[in-house]
Amino acid sequence: MRNRKLNILADENMPQVEAIFSRFGKVILKPGRDLSPKDLHDIDVLLVRSITQVNEALLASSPVKFVGTATIGTDHIDQHYLESKGIAFSNAPGCNADAVVEYVLSCLFLTAEWQGFDPKDRTYGIVGVGNVGGRLQRRLLALGYKVLVNDPPRAESEEGFIPLHSLLKQADVICLHTPLTQEGEYPTQHLISDLELGMIQDHAIVLNAGRGPVIDNRALLDIGKKRLGLTFILDVWEHEPVVNAALAERCAIVSPHIAGYSFDGKIRGTFMLYQALCQYLDQPCEESFEAFLPQSELACVEQGDLSILELMEKVYDPRIDDYMLRHTLTLPEAEQKQAFDQLRKQYRARREFSSLNVAGAENPDQIEAIGFKLAAKG
Repeated sequence: MRNRKLNILADENMPQVEAIFSRFGKVILKPGRDLSPKDLHDIDVLLVRSITQVNEALLASSPVKFVGTATIGTDHIDQHYLESKGIAFSNAPGCNADAVVEYVLSCLFLTAEWQGFDPKDRTYGIVGVGNVGGRLQRRLLALGYKVLVNDPPRAESEEGFIPLHSLLKQADVICLHTPLTQEGEYPTQHLISDLELGMIQDHAIVLNAGRGPVIDNRALLDIGKKRLGLTFILDVWEHEPVVNAALAERCAIVSPHIAGYSFDGKIRGTFMLYQALCQYLDQPCEESFEAFLPQSELACVEQGDLSILELMEKVYDPRIDDYMLRHTLTLPEAEQKQAFDQLRKQYRARREFSSLNVAGAENPDQIEAIGFKLAAKG
């Protein structure tokens, strides 16, 4: 495998995958949700996203020797099976973490404008402080905001974490960024259900941009009907691509699992798999990430009277995704599921805050804390 041209099967929605991987051999593109064993009969390398379940049923009769997922999460990968068969594996931890953080900040600043509060006057609770939660924590702290964190595995060896029930009772804004796990000492499936939801404050904002089943969606809808002061923002859904239309109706902002769908993050995920395959093949990484990242259409803006929210909206406006998803929710279930996937498949090239240089910044420290770049003077 190390000294011949490879057959590489990749999810068709991985941007720049042909350009990045063509040096290794032939790149074949397929829809990730529809992959079957017959697609893999002569494939050496399989590159997927979170919608493809990679397990014995898919791989048993294939010659695949390397599997990569261009995602942070790995709950769709049977790593025990891969290890038992000597199949190398890599994911892309952190590839879209900044995109998720910026989705969260955009939604929160937009909600603050709608509800008439200053974001700095709220206490933020982050459940799960890994690649995404950790970066969100750092940006919020850089803005001078009060942040509470809960992460039981990390609390075993680090300080500064509090129990989940304490966070839920104290936080005005609760952000969920855990992986989805069903076993082990700290399972996260239905981590937030009836009991936990009963602990949160009446004015709380609950935002899930991690994994849908971390919140019991039935319980969330039930409490939402009783406590009208609660605000829900959901990017992920327990039974996606099926979306509970009644729950969506109760949410302030909804989206089709695209929080991490920045163009930068997608390319970064693909590029991280390129680096991993180079290492597996013991070949040098001859390309750079920047070589595959296009120039932003809006590279620089003068701040002038623009607020932080208005600057954010120059790059990303969550109302677009909210509108697009809600437009599908009256469709029959089979069509709605298909529409959910299409929204992800045909997602626009959304850039990250770092693609925008801000000139004449009134508060440069705040601008940089949010994630924008400061335009060079002169």
